[in-house]
Amino acid sequence: MKYFFFSLLVPVYVVTATNPSLAGDYKSPSSTMPNSASSPSGGFDTAVEKLLQEQINLVARIERALAQPDPNRVRSANGQIFVQAQAIAAFGKRQDPNFPATCNSLGNTSVNSDITQSPTYCSLYASSQELLKMSPILDRILSRRGESALVRELPLVSGERKLDSVLAISSVERPRLGKKATPFAIQEPNLPPSPAAVIGQPTKKPLVNYSQPIQAAIAIPQEATVILETAEKYIAQAKAGFPQGSKFHNPRETAAALDKFAYDIDPQEPQTYAKFLALPKTGIFRVLPYAAYQRPLNQLENRLLQTVGERYPFPSLAETQDGFTPNLALQLVGERFQILSSGADRYFMTDLGNIPIEKLDANLKTVTPNIREAFLNYQPPKLFHVLQAEQRQLIADKNKNNLLSATVPVRLNHTYLVRSLQFQLPEVILNGKQLTSKERLQIDELLKIPSSDNIIAFRPVRQRSDGSYTILWRVVKELSAPQIDDLEAYLQY
Repeated sequence: MKYFFFSLLVPVYVVTATNPSLAGDYKSPSSTMPNSASSPSGGFDTAVEKLLQEQINLVARIERALAQPDPNRVRSANGQIFVQAQAIAAFGKRQDPNFPATCNSLGNTSVNSDITQSPTYCSLYASSQELLKMSPILDRILSRRGESALVRELPLVSGERKLDSVLAISSVERPRLGKKATPFAIQEPNLPPSPAAVIGQPTKKPLVNYSQPIQAAIAIPQEATVILETAEKYIAQAKAGFPQGSKFHNPRETAAALDKFAYDIDPQEPQTYAKFLALPKTGIFRVLPYAAYQRPLNQLENRLLQTVGERYPFPSLAETQDGFTPNLALQLVGERFQILSSGADRYFMTDLGNIPIEKLDANLKTVTPNIREAFLNYQPPKLFHVLQAEQRQLIADKNKNNLLSATVPVRLNHTYLVRSLQFQLPEVILNGKQLTSKERLQIDELLKIPSSDNIIAFRPVRQRSDGSYTILWRVVKELSAPQIDDLEAYLQY
C-alpha cells in the first residue's frame, strides 16, 4: 500500500520537475540524480550534494507555506515532502538495499558501502524522515486555510475531495501552484490615499459603511518549529561532511538579499557619503513610493508578519525620550515628496534649490530671508483644533504663504527644508474611547504628551528605476517642544 501511494505521487514530481512554474518557489534538481554505479569518480558525493541542496530548499519552502495564508503553498509543500523522501530513500536503496541498517552501523568497518564512507547521506536521510512528521500538521493547516481561499485540486489525488469536509465544497481547477490563491470573501475597492482623520469630530468615510477586511493572524505551530529545527540540525551535519568551500544555496539569505535590494539603500551608499554622515544628526534613507507601504488589494496576508514599514522604518531624528521617537516619515506620492502624519502632527516644507545640505546652519543664513522668517518665526498654536485646521489648510493648498506646502515636486540634487512638529497623543484620544476608572485617576499623566519640533533638511542624491530615491537628511535645528493646552476637552468621560 505504501508503494502504491508513492507511485501516485510520481506524476506530480515529473510535472513539477519539467515545469518550474508549478514547482513553487524552489526548483527541484533531484529528478536527474546520478547513480554512483554509472557515475565517474565522486558521483556519489555529487548526487548527495544535489539531494542535500533540494532538502535545504524544501525546508525553506515549508517555512514559507506555514507563514503564508495561501493554501496552495501548504498543499504543494506537503506533496513535495513525500516526493523528496522517496527520492532520497530510492537513492540509498540503489547503493545499499539495507541502507537504514547500514546507517545505524556506521562505526562497523566490516560493512563496505559508499554510504559508510560518506555519512552525509545518513544525515540527509534522517532529515527527510524528520520532515515526514510535518505531513499531518500540514493536513490540519490546509483544512483551515481552505476555508478562506480557492484550493486547487491536484490531478493525482483521486479521493481527496471526498475525505476532506472543507475541500469538498471548494471549486475544482487544474493546479497552478505558482499563482497565489484567490480569496473567497475579499472585494476591496481601490480607494485613493485618505488624509489623516480629524480627531474630536466625526468625519466621512470614502465609502459609506465600509471597513477593510481583517487579515488572518497566522502563527507557526510550535510542533512544526521543533520538527524543522531538528531537520535542519541533520542538514547541518550533512553539510559538515563536505569539503570546506562547498557552497550550498540558502533560500533564506537569497530572500533577505532580494528584500533589501527592493526596499533598502545599497551597501556602498553609506561609504560614498561617509564624510557627510560623519556630521552630527545626519543619515541616509531610501524614500519609497506610497504603494510600497500598502497591502495589495484582494490578497490574503498574514498580519503577524512585518510590513515594509516595520522592516525598514523611517529614520529617527532623536534619541527616544519617554518612549517617543520623532521620525522623518517621508514617502513618494506620484512625483512629489510627502510626509506621512497622524494625530496632531504639523509640518510644512519647501524646495531650497541646489544648495549643499552641509552648508545649512541653525540660523538658515544661506536661504532667502522670507523662507528663513517662515521657518524660524513660526509659533505653533496651543489649541488642538487650530493645530489640526492649519494642517488641513496646508494639505488643501489654502495656506497664505505660497512658499510653504505639504508636498513638493521631486527634483534630484535639490535640498528641501522641513519644519516638523510631532506629538505622541494618548490612545484614548486617538481612538475616542471612554476613559476607564483607572485612566480617570491618571488624567494628569495622560495629558503630559511627549512632543518635538525640528527643522530638517533632506536632499535626494540618487533615483532608481522603480521610482524610489536615496536621500541624505540632517536635523538643522531643534526647537522647544510644543505644548497643547486643551487636550482634556477631547477626553471621553
